[in-house]
Amino acid sequence: MSDIPSYVDFETQWLEEIKDAGLSSIEKGRVFSQKLIIQWLDISEDTDDIFYCDGGGDGGIDFAYLHREEENQEDDSSGAGHSWYIVQSKYGTSFSGKETLLIEAQKAINTLQGNNLQLSSSSSNVVNRITEFRKNVSVNDRLVFVIATCNELSDEEKETLDDIRTLGQKAFGNIFAVESICINTIYQRLVDNFSEKLKFFINADLVSSGTDLLVGSIKIVELYHFLKEYKKKTNDLDLIYEKNVRKFLGSKKKVNKEIHNTLSNSPERFGLYNNGITIVVENFEKDISASNKYCLTEPFIVNGCQTTKTIWEVLDLKLNSGGTGVGSFDDRRIRLEKGIVVVKIVKVGEDGEELLTDTTKFTNSQNAVTPRDFLALESNFQNWKKTFSDEYDIYLEIQRGGWEAQKALERVNLLTKKYTVWTRAFDLLKIHGAGWMGNPGLAYGKNPPFAPGGTVFKKVISNDYGFIKDDLYAAYLLNKLTEKIKFGRGAEKPSRGQTKYLFCFIFVDLLKYCMDIIPLEKTNSNVSSSIIRILSDIDCEAAERLSESALTVIDDYLNQTNENSYAKEPTFNGDLNAFLKNDNLGKKDFSPYLVNIITVVKSALRMYKWSDLVVNYLSEGKE
Repeated sequence: MSDIPSYVDFETQWLEEIKDAGLSSIEKGRVFSQKLIIQWLDISEDTDDIFYCDGGGDGGIDFAYLHREEENQEDDSSGAGHSWYIVQSKYGTSFSGKETLLIEAQKAINTLQGNNLQLSSSSSNVVNRITEFRKNVSVNDRLVFVIATCNELSDEEKETLDDIRTLGQKAFGNIFAVESICINTIYQRLVDNFSEKLKFFINADLVSSGTDLLVGSIKIVELYHFLKEYKKKTNDLDLIYEKNVRKFLGSKKKVNKEIHNTLSNSPERFGLYNNGITIVVENFEKDISASNKYCLTEPFIVNGCQTTKTIWEVLDLKLNSGGTGVGSFDDRRIRLEKGIVVVKIVKVGEDGEELLTDTTKFTNSQNAVTPRDFLALESNFQNWKKTFSDEYDIYLEIQRGGWEAQKALERVNLLTKKYTVWTRAFDLLKIHGAGWMGNPGLAYGKNPPFAPGGTVFKKVISNDYGFIKDDLYAAYLLNKLTEKIKFGRGAEKPSRGQTKYLFCFIFVDLLKYCMDIIPLEKTNSNVSSSIIRILSDIDCEAAERLSESALTVIDDYLNQTNENSYAKEPTFNGDLNAFLKNDNLGKKDFSPYLVNIITVVKSALRMYKWSDLVVNYLSEGKE
């Protein structure tokens, strides 16, 4: 626990920017809820799918977020669902117990049903979108009401969530779900080990295979009860999928239609159709009171997320929704009792990180974890984190929440190294993919290709590609330039809202044009060293000229009246967001007008001798 701050210190650090920002109460609530949801669901801060509604006429909705699951590139059987998260944030004294929960939930449900006519334009927009969403829902889609608070709910308040779930499912059916999150939710996902070991009993038919392995089966219903007890004790079921490989689970996993179908239609055959799950534990012991009862210390599911999450969703709906009469589920309950899941329980010990890492990697043949999950396990990134610290005094975050934990530690431990600058390793990979690899649409639109196991990631870390710490540092400098320009939600011009990765692509392309003049071979290594040379002084004239030229391309291309506008591209179908996320963006066949503008700007670089300025700066090291 030496590198993990106390919860009090973490909470203080987490809230610092909210308390010290000089914001109004509404603005503080917005920043609080945005930060909490972004970290909980592991989403980008500049996503276009967040809709703010807080203020007068919000109808009980502070903000809404539409999450679109990305298709698994290697597993076509996984269904990619959509989830609307309707967030009611209660920052500070605005929360006053279970009455607040019920009032706000009823208000939001009433609004989403279309019964509230006193809405702001923002809330009306969300209601209209969800109305359309409900017309097209599938078994994979969800409507989730989220209550976000500073402090964890009491047991009595948690029971109120069941009442809210009942109200919501009466109004919207089985797609409705309820979640509660707080700062402690984030903190618990940060902690690798708890100060008090978590122990849970599991009823399963298991046999020993050596001293560190149990193999056998568990009834589906018993697995559900195990998960239910885990959630009750930790207040966060997703923690069971965490063990060093990630700080945050992110959004809900893809729901496998076949798992749903088997549970619904042939539960007694579940063990035949499903590959099973793997649980790693610090220790396991057989309970002497029962032949099939085991005590698991610090259990984590490292393979079978898709299986267990689906079992949880299906059975929690059927077994935990109330009612004492005979229902349609009763005839299947008997068959369900016969259903089993194949299970493997691996004991790794208190210091078994290597075994845990290998077990986690080798048992996950399916995409059972979210993007970035295994980034912290990669030795290269562990080494680069140290290099960034030693050489650049930059904190390289390879696990979500690491930066805030670091700042909290700095407050209480005088021996802890102090940082003023930090960056996310995953963000830098996407910058590299957009610029060096020429894939701005892929970087903007998708995460999985850049995560461990993804196509881009595999290529980048391969020996043939030769990615080194200079490439990562050059991506950091280019990312720093985009922050100075202010892309995304804080953009000063509309054309900068969705074009961060397109800018990186153009900047590198213009730089390569100048490298041709030297001439300098356009290898990744040379591009990185050139960017480091230029952007180490972000205000130098060479950097300004390249930035201005790249922004000229962006501004002209996003201007619909321009003869080379995106709107005139033969492949443009009216959806700018989708167009900018297309994998082929930047290629001549897909976006010829973009290529035209870049060509014109390159000519201007040569005409005004700005390219000579860059060339001289690269070749002689002076402006």
